[in-house]
Amino acid sequence: MKMRIGVALLVLFASCKGTSQEKEMATDTNVENTKEFSVQKTNAEWKKELTDAEYYVLRESATENPFSSELLKIKKKGTYVCAACATPLFKSQTKFDSGTGWPSFYQEIEGNVGYEIDNTYGVRTEEHCATCGGHLGHVFEDGPEPTGLRHCINGVALKFVPAE
Repeated sequence: MKMRIGVALLVLFASCKGTSQEKEMATDTNVENTKEFSVQKTNAEWKKELTDAEYYVLRESATENPFSSELLKIKKKGTYVCAACATPLFKSQTKFDSGTGWPSFYQEIEGNVGYEIDNTYGVRTEEHCATCGGHLGHVFEDGPEPTGLRHCINGVALKFVPAE
């Protein structure tokens, strides 16, 4: 029984980690993760404005539990915005069910998502809001056409704004 639980946890842990970036990103490990963003706040200000879960993911680069986001169930047209600053990040037309347990999109809204090298668990490409720097998730090269990308995003980092 313990072996099965261990294997299940390993599968969940690895489900949002692809190896497709390793060939492309492994040579670029000198990227600085300190950037200036147009929305700048202190940790105390962020803690006042965000829920504990939002702060943990957006400001401390944590990962929410898989299959815990209500956003997985949304099928309506609209826009997914940053939970910290409301910057539009993904359109509902680009959302797909990746089976990983996190909201997934094959394309971001250009210019609103930033990228950094993340060496915490191998070499991956981390995504953040280009306006406030909030951690969103990671992008992998195993998504559907037309881009072939899978933006694996923490649901707690997003809010859904339905189309009118």
